[in-house]
Amino acid sequence: MTTIPSRLSQVARSSTSMAEAHARARTLYRDFYRGAPSICALYSLNIPPSQIRAKIRQEFEKNSNLDDLNVIDLVLFKGRQEYQETMNAWKQESHIMRWFALEEVSSYLSPLVSLTRTGSTLVKRLYNVLRSHTLAARPQTFLEKFYAGRDEDQV
Repeated sequence: MTTIPSRLSQVARSSTSMAEAHARARTLYRDFYRGAPSICALYSLNIPPSQIRAKIRQEFEKNSNLDDLNVIDLVLFKGRQEYQETMNAWKQESHIMRWFALEEVSSYLSPLVSLTRTGSTLVKRLYNVLRSHTLAARPQTFLEKFYAGRDEDQV
């Protein structure tokens, strides 16, 4: 498939009212929702489109409590950019699967959580080690980010 850089691109806009922002959010949601089967086919994913749609809905619900128009416009811009990059195949499978990474980690750890309540010290220690390595806190200061090899929040 030939990549056309301007495909699906839109001019960055500022919403004049909450109603307009909500309409733009609905449009973006519908575009993602309708594109879920294409995403599965394009990236040869082993997950059904319903799971991608559920993740998209979860992300939109996470941002549903925003009430500042400038913040909403920024989130819509980033969402539109994500949609364009995804549908133009400017990503790899790992970028798409990163959407589901935390859920997979928690699904692996959830059986251990129930076992830690039974009192086994070995299982508790194993759970704590796995949890600390997989859900490690993000570096906060500049030097911690530098030592970790990333400074994305400052760019």
